[in-house]
Amino acid sequence: MKKHSPLPLILFFVFETVAVTLWLAKDNLFYLFNFSYIGICLAVSVSMMMRKKPGARRFSQLFVGLYMLVYLGILRGENMQIEGFWYYLFTGVFEAATIHYAAAKIIGPLLFGRGWCGYACWTAMVLDFLPWKQPEGDPDIRRNEKLGYLRYVMFALSFVFVLALFLLHAGNLERIMFYSLLFGNVLYYALGIFLARRFRDNRAFCKYLCPITVFLKPMSYFSLLRVTCDKEKCISCGKCRRVCPMEVDMLDPKRSRKHGTECILCMECVKACPKKALR
Repeated sequence: MKKHSPLPLILFFVFETVAVTLWLAKDNLFYLFNFSYIGICLAVSVSMMMRKKPGARRFSQLFVGLYMLVYLGILRGENMQIEGFWYYLFTGVFEAATIHYAAAKIIGPLLFGRGWCGYACWTAMVLDFLPWKQPEGDPDIRRNEKLGYLRYVMFALSFVFVLALFLLHAGNLERIMFYSLLFGNVLYYALGIFLARRFRDNRAFCKYLCPITVFLKPMSYFSLLRVTCDKEKCISCGKCRRVCPMEVDMLDPKRSRKHGTECILCMECVKACPKKALR
């Protein structure tokens, strides 16, 4: 990214537009604060990244991730996990998790791809502290593609869990959703750490188990914001593929490039390129 790119302002403008629109539509000042806060965090993080400040992406991960997990989830009692999305969807309430999923994980990826995974996810916020930041081995063979089906299993289980609660007319649904948020996060962190250690890869959970990718992957295919390669500058050294935590083939310009829908816009490939061929 260029040092004087308008991207931070564009990000802020997009989130501020969502903030004002929801504030006026829902007559709730919370939405103005919520989306303005997230937009500011992302804009600051991207601005820091363009100036090559250390911890730029971590800034956004922590400030947005902790806000959503601790403040929205634990303190306000809103289940922002996928179970919460199904719950609010079944109750017909377009609030909390349903708005979050619509903005960040269904419509947002059309603009910013998997930026959520790189800059805001509270699960990855913790997993990225682990020591295996770059997957080990040959990028062409190091991923176990067969395990990718597990994300659909997790997706289906979350749906069946909430559906069963409604079919069985379970009581205290709000309390059940709150405890499922707590249990779900502990489970995700435990599985994420186990997989990271097993595959020597911080992002193994994202590649194999995360149910949110069922929404993110197809929408990210059409993302407007994506890393591209200038073939005239590229010397095919392979450094970009070796450092990519998601094993995306950045040298392929097509949208159908290998693992193309998994780019989290971390910009590690851009920083590693000796010829500045990626942008």
